[in-house]
Amino acid sequence: MSEDIYSQKPWLKNYDEGVPAHIEYPEINIYEFLKNSANKFGGRTAIWFMKNKITYKKLDDITDRLATALIDLGVKHGDVVAIMIPNFPQFIISYYGILKAGAIVTACSVLHTEHELAYQLNDSGAEVIIAWDNQIEKISKIRDRTRLRHVIITNVLDYSPMSKRNPPEISGTKQLLNLIDETKPNPPAFTTNAKEDIACLQYTGGTTGLPKGAMLTHYNLVSNAVAVNVWGVGELREGKETILTNLPLFHIYGQTVCMNLHVLIGSTIALNPDPRDQKSLFEIIKTTNATMFPGVPTMYMRLLERDDLEDYAKDLRSIRVCNTGAAPMPPEVLKEFEERTGAIILEGYGMTESSPVTHTNPFKGERKVGSVGMPIPDTEVKIVKIDDYTQSVPLGEAGEIIIKGPQVMKGYWNKPDETDNQIKNRWLLTGDIAKMDEDGYFYIVDRKKDMINVSGFKVYPRELEDVLFENEAIENAAVIGLPDPNLPGSEKVKAYIVLKDGYKESDEMKAEIKEFCRQVLAPYKIPKFIEFRKELPETLVGKVLRKDLKEIEARRRGEEV
Repeated sequence: MSEDIYSQKPWLKNYDEGVPAHIEYPEINIYEFLKNSANKFGGRTAIWFMKNKITYKKLDDITDRLATALIDLGVKHGDVVAIMIPNFPQFIISYYGILKAGAIVTACSVLHTEHELAYQLNDSGAEVIIAWDNQIEKISKIRDRTRLRHVIITNVLDYSPMSKRNPPEISGTKQLLNLIDETKPNPPAFTTNAKEDIACLQYTGGTTGLPKGAMLTHYNLVSNAVAVNVWGVGELREGKETILTNLPLFHIYGQTVCMNLHVLIGSTIALNPDPRDQKSLFEIIKTTNATMFPGVPTMYMRLLERDDLEDYAKDLRSIRVCNTGAAPMPPEVLKEFEERTGAIILEGYGMTESSPVTHTNPFKGERKVGSVGMPIPDTEVKIVKIDDYTQSVPLGEAGEIIIKGPQVMKGYWNKPDETDNQIKNRWLLTGDIAKMDEDGYFYIVDRKKDMINVSGFKVYPRELEDVLFENEAIENAAVIGLPDPNLPGSEKVKAYIVLKDGYKESDEMKAEIKEFCRQVLAPYKIPKFIEFRKELPETLVGKVLRKDLKEIEARRRGEEV
């Protein structure tokens, strides 16, 4: 079959609920989202944090002051400014203040090691960093290996009810609160070329090789937020939503789905500074009557582990929409969470290089469990042969998913060869294996690089992991391939299992798990090896790091990694 099935766009029939196939996107600097909402919803709470409230009018003023202060410190149009702050108001303040100064944001994870931080700062060329003050020691140790001229610090309490104005200056740093309080707002005037000017250098997780800075333009990020809003078909109500922000804002998923989208529509952004504190999460929902809860699979898994989940279920009734992305959502986890809470979860898909959203299940219309849904407006998608991106595969067959749309990055920062490898004729090669059904719904099968070759047979780890999640004894699971010493080029399947409380790690349990798999999987897909672990290596947004597991195995074989 030719690519006609994809160019016909069978998913367009699902736009009958009022979602247009094409949108005219404003070519603006993202900070105009904030300006517009300050004009429309000035007295509405923009940020809720530890019971403290910041209105849109106040947030607009604070970010104007920060932009002015950054210019006074020598930040020029097009310079890169780093942020290293968790989910505090100061992240949002810094983000929009930097954009108002005409500069570029690069967000650093607060979990970065010294080596990782130095790499990102040097690669991006950042000369200013705005950071949480508990990161001072880390920054100080690598400062002389970077171009940093200014280190601006902030405390968790600076925008809380316990805030103490005029915090003391610390040698070698400047206090963010003092800069803002002591600066009269006079942000610079400049023209933004939205399709060319970079708004954000968002670094990939570095699961293969060194992290790369995806150059996301203002147009990329603006179009993605606008398209997701339009896709909501009125479900995202202007000036009426409260978004529970448990996702880290220094990750692109959190930036778009919890911040930019909701600043666009004038929502209240309820911040949870500790994503792993489920008790705090429940209290925030109860206090703010949160209406939306974006998450990742591990967040829902950990909530299901709580014995008191049903006690809080009534508080979850205020949430109208849950959604999940960033990592595969096991269907059994989704079904159990919905059964126990009454919530509905919409699964979607995207990647850093696409700002990130490309697909989601519809807010209205049919939702297919196990599917990441359909492309959002103006997003073209094809599924092509794994070894030839120019050839589409037939309907229902698995292949690499490739994407074209206004949200696709400009390229990788200072890496033209990497850009050329990833973008072909404006098509973004995702490296993810997917298939599409006759209704235009897409299903992510696995990562191309994670596919296991068992004597010539393809084994997709996600398929096996989904089966393992159906076992009542298993809390979490990951699958990789190990080299077969007796058959060069072939691999053997290994599963890493985290058992639920009350289940014993034993050879008998391994045998039971293998027998469970035999009921539904072909013999070559059954794990040859099973290893029990107390936890699996994960990114902050819940992706299991199969790369780390592969490195552990390589070290066991005596190989250098």
